[in-house]
Amino acid sequence: MDRRSVIKHAGVAGILAAAAAPAVHAQASIRWRLTSSFPKSLDTIHGAAEVFAKTVNAMSGGKFQVTVHAPGELVPAFGVVDAVQQGTVEAGHTAPYYYFGKDDTFAIGTAIPFGMNSRQLTAWFYDGNGMKLMREFYDQYNIVNFPGGNTGAQMGGWYRKEIKGPADIKGLKMRIGGFAGKVLTRMGAVPQNIPGGEIYQALEKGTIDATEWVGPYDDEKLGFYKVAKNYYYPGWWEGGAQLDFYINKKAYNELSADYKAMVEAAASQAHVTMQAMYDARNPAALKRLVANGTKVLALPKNVMDEAFKQSMELYDELSASNPNWKKVYSDYRNFQRDANLWFRFTEARFDSYMQSAKL
Repeated sequence: MDRRSVIKHAGVAGILAAAAAPAVHAQASIRWRLTSSFPKSLDTIHGAAEVFAKTVNAMSGGKFQVTVHAPGELVPAFGVVDAVQQGTVEAGHTAPYYYFGKDDTFAIGTAIPFGMNSRQLTAWFYDGNGMKLMREFYDQYNIVNFPGGNTGAQMGGWYRKEIKGPADIKGLKMRIGGFAGKVLTRMGAVPQNIPGGEIYQALEKGTIDATEWVGPYDDEKLGFYKVAKNYYYPGWWEGGAQLDFYINKKAYNELSADYKAMVEAAASQAHVTMQAMYDARNPAALKRLVANGTKVLALPKNVMDEAFKQSMELYDELSASNPNWKKVYSDYRNFQRDANLWFRFTEARFDSYMQSAKL
């Protein structure tokens, strides 16, 4: 091939390469506002939104900017669904179960009492029918969802007095997130849905008798150990609590294929990072809490049994009265049943042995 032919073909190759270049270079710059339900002081759960924003910004070379806003800057902590649905903001980061008052089906997007653990929930969303079913549900609210982090199994909360049986739950004023309050109500408790930034004052003043949040790392930051010494486990209402990124449907559909891929990748990055932070930081935080006088106690089995019984009865009632719930929950529970069978022979046995072994 002579020199002119090489130049000619190199020129054609250059044109083809330019034509095939990612559309991000041609697309106009975009700026999204993302509102979070969580205070900036919680670098784990609020931090997941920051990871999402930084990843989108980096992948787009700065052409797709996402700014993250704490509760109250744009909308209240529990105003995320309305803000995203109405297009007040393009995106939000929240716990879906906060909005069970709109429809109980929201709760399945985060955690339901005696539900899946974090790995099972991730498997249901990414390789089962979870994403499909929840997307169909969220379509009613003009929302496109992406998993946005998981806390893993949570602690059972901080109590001023010890819990020795179901009788101690009756009359208990407890801050608890979202849907799980329905089960506590059936057990005689008085649940309170209070944003994270306001819990300490309520517990300190005695407005509430107990609270749950997430686990040692966040709970230590929020200072609960200073006003309640009894720290119970496990949080049967949150065996693996998932957060979501909510995207306004119109804003999402206006994105190029490249930008949509960036949103999906950034959400996955945030999803993995958030649980890694909790798993890495909770052990040391638990040691510090114990050193500060915290009493770590297991919830009595009869309390767990009563909670399980009330949860199953509630789910039967919802399946009979709410078509949205029945459609999603039936698939969720079937997936969990099979997942538990598998984990019983692998994860559970391995973990049980390793936790009793001396390292």
